[in-house]
Amino acid sequence: MSATKTKKKTSLNTSEILHDYALAVESRENSLIGRKEVFMGKAKFGIFGDGKEVAQIAKAKFFQNGDWRSGYYRDQTFMMALGQLTSQQFFAQLYAHTDVDAEPASAGRMMNGHFGTRSLNNKGEWRTLTDMKNSSSDISCTAGQMPRLIGLGWASKLYRENPALQEFKDFSINGNEVAFGTIGNASTSEGHFWEAMNAAGVLQIPMVMSIWDDFYGISVPQQYHTTKESISEALSGMQRTANKKGFEIFKVNGWDYAALINTYEKAVKLAREEHVPCLVHVEEVTQPQGHSTSGSHERYKSKERLDWEKAHDCILKMRQWITSEGIATEEDLEKLEKEAKNKAKKARDNAWKAYNNEIKEDLEQALELIGKAALTSDNNKAVQQIKNDLKSTLNPFKADIIKAVRKSFRHLTTTDSAEKARLIEWYQEKLGKYRDEYSSHLYSESDESALKVEEVKAEYNTESKLVDGREIVQACFDALFERDPRVIAFGEDVGKIGDVNQGFAGLQDKYGEIRITDTGIRETTIIGQGIGAALRGLRPIAEIQYLDYLLYAIQTLSDDLASLQYRMKGGQKAPLIVRSRGHRLEGVWHSGSPMGMIINSIRGMHVLVPRNMTQAAGFYNTLMASDDPAIVIESLNGYRLKEKLPENIGEFKVPLGVPEVLREGTDITLVTYGSMCRIVMEAAQQLSEIGISCEVIDAQTLLPFDRHQIIAESLKKTNRVAFLDEDVPGGASAFMMQNVLERDNGYFYLDSKPVTVTAQEHRPAYGTDGDYFSKPSVEDVYEKVYQVMHEANPDRFKKLY
Repeated sequence: MSATKTKKKTSLNTSEILHDYALAVESRENSLIGRKEVFMGKAKFGIFGDGKEVAQIAKAKFFQNGDWRSGYYRDQTFMMALGQLTSQQFFAQLYAHTDVDAEPASAGRMMNGHFGTRSLNNKGEWRTLTDMKNSSSDISCTAGQMPRLIGLGWASKLYRENPALQEFKDFSINGNEVAFGTIGNASTSEGHFWEAMNAAGVLQIPMVMSIWDDFYGISVPQQYHTTKESISEALSGMQRTANKKGFEIFKVNGWDYAALINTYEKAVKLAREEHVPCLVHVEEVTQPQGHSTSGSHERYKSKERLDWEKAHDCILKMRQWITSEGIATEEDLEKLEKEAKNKAKKARDNAWKAYNNEIKEDLEQALELIGKAALTSDNNKAVQQIKNDLKSTLNPFKADIIKAVRKSFRHLTTTDSAEKARLIEWYQEKLGKYRDEYSSHLYSESDESALKVEEVKAEYNTESKLVDGREIVQACFDALFERDPRVIAFGEDVGKIGDVNQGFAGLQDKYGEIRITDTGIRETTIIGQGIGAALRGLRPIAEIQYLDYLLYAIQTLSDDLASLQYRMKGGQKAPLIVRSRGHRLEGVWHSGSPMGMIINSIRGMHVLVPRNMTQAAGFYNTLMASDDPAIVIESLNGYRLKEKLPENIGEFKVPLGVPEVLREGTDITLVTYGSMCRIVMEAAQQLSEIGISCEVIDAQTLLPFDRHQIIAESLKKTNRVAFLDEDVPGGASAFMMQNVLERDNGYFYLDSKPVTVTAQEHRPAYGTDGDYFSKPSVEDVYEKVYQVMHEANPDRFKKLY
């Protein structure tokens, strides 16, 4: 294992060394002030990067335009060294300032220490990423940054090795970009870390992974975290040899400025030029203020440990090195330190002033309007008290202002005045403003939004062939790959055999392994590969072989991909298509329909549930014309069912959020999706034989769901409804019911109680009988609908049993 030794001499000039020292001091002062701001009640929570300043400054020297960071909430000094974070922006984020210009990383949506650069302009269009120093958007979940790191590095490999991508200079220059990862030592215990490190070693991608090792994970010391109490030793089996590829592993102390520079120079050069992943284990890092503002490290660290940390503080050590080498005098450094600390204090003051100015304006307007409305009310005294309470609030938030206004309305119900009307108008204006500040950009709001892609009907003629469903999606993918060199596909068994259901059959031979490739069994980093590649301008299709296996990756999908546009208020996008298959097949592990879990955990992605492969192909075409992430869940038992092959296979598009009426009827509306469409259609046919007319509607997509109230329109005609699917009781059926009956006011048209038909509460048992008694059958649908009609007209429809 390489162990970089400290070099007393460095090629850096005095000016640069002193600039670095000043930056370290400024960043440390930000951390110290930030903690005080939280304790004063000016911010909710603080988590800071103190103790890691010198290592991050050293690493930043070798980060070039086009490179990418995938880090965590200790990287403030690194971002400052890159020129991507100012001290004022640091404090703006601490205060949760919702102005994108003031706080560009998240517009106040994430707590402090969460960084990201804006890859998009204000229209949601790509900027030139090769002219920028890029940081993917952080998430709090420990090791959650690892999966996407793989994709960020893998994209460089794709851009370098696929000549067809050479034209996309806005995203890569010959794949020279390095992906920089950071993580704390304790978080390396997470499965995401190990899966990602293995994937990086297999893929041989340009990645430099830094581990800040301060020996603790909150209160838990290293011996509880890591084998051999050293992550680099634990990973030593992955180190490359003369005959086998792997990592290059470096060890260096976090307080040794010169050694850190030498180490990162070697690691980054190796990664950039040879695409060798490198691990830099930065040891002897300290954490002067403990983990966060939620506790004190004095509770769990011994006096000896605390004394050691003070003596090995990286800024103190750098200061000692500077004076011992004669680079600057004590007086020089004291002056520099004073200037740096004053800079941090001034940034704090400016950020607080800018944050408060907006609130102050709203406060003054609200006080004036409440006061005027009070004068016109019989409850003048009560409303005036609300105004006075608001006026006396120390450091009020927007929430305090809105609470006061809403409480005022309770005492103005009998008041009819122009002043009350103006207060209501102001309140509604502010709700619109706050909606933009706190709830916008869950989905794309650009011109490429999937909801703006216009429908193109599938075309057929007398020569259209009847083929297996799998041939439909295969032909669609073929057309997509032919048209756009940015399209890539990957997953377990996707490459050589063309996936287990042959959707990519023969396409690897046609387009090459660089575009259609197999992966190991590692769902989390399959999704991460897709996120990182999509962040860098590619159009990935990541396959999760069976829907049941989505559980392995649900955290990455939920915390990272689904929230990406939201948590950066439209600053980044990753239009990843996740392809999977589910619903009916065989047994506990291959018949998944956990739709309630999916739709409630990945808001921010579209969830598409096509009933057949033609609809699936139409969705793929729609998504490739958009910039939204989505999951397409194909029906497992539909690959060998016959369908007509559209003549415009690569062009037709199915709109999102638009249900399709599969069968018209007058007595009851049956709402379903996916494989259940065939079950419901058969039941509807049987019910028609006894005079029950069913209108069958395929929802087609669950997110979005019925954007034009097509189902509610059906209820105006039938006055009865059933929601049917293969999820557990209360899953997606309850979701559909809530939207139709409450959101769209469908309850108003009902003459009978709405009902659901779902699977059992357990997973499906194996075999034909297991399927029949676990999932909804034709008989289940028939009898539930019949029961509704029996209650409506018992004389005509006698009780079955």
